[in-house]
Amino acid sequence: MTGEVDRRPGIPRGERGAITVADRVVAKIASHVAREALSRFPESAGHVPPGRRTPHVATSVRRAPERNTATGDDESAAGRQAIGEARMRIIVELGYPSDIGVQCAAVRREVTERLRTWVGMEVSDFSVSVERLHSVHARHTDQARVR
Repeated sequence: MTGEVDRRPGIPRGERGAITVADRVVAKIASHVAREALSRFPESAGHVPPGRRTPHVATSVRRAPERNTATGDDESAAGRQAIGEARMRIIVELGYPSDIGVQCAAVRREVTERLRTWVGMEVSDFSVSVERLHSVHARHTDQARVR
């Protein structure tokens, strides 16, 4: 048995095992970051009712393709390699009037950046959809919608 261990070549640290991040974990991180990004816009956040502030996230995660590490530079190269690729759709509700485009861009930028930093995952397809606008004028009247 000891001879068998001696014959096996050592496996470099960056090539041992695998990291898998579940879809729901990526969705939870994205939802948290999106909520945090939108909280920086007080003119919009003040108009959205408290129960409606959580962004809804739909995501699918695909493992990154195996890369040839024949160069064997060092372990830091393996650490920077993306562990997967995410496709996601985030649905938000915003206050109105506010700058909708800036808020959606902030969500997209911050979620993409944080997933890359925290999880080591690239985002290949990303859409931010605004499901509903909450007007300050509609909340003070008996109307459910502004027409």
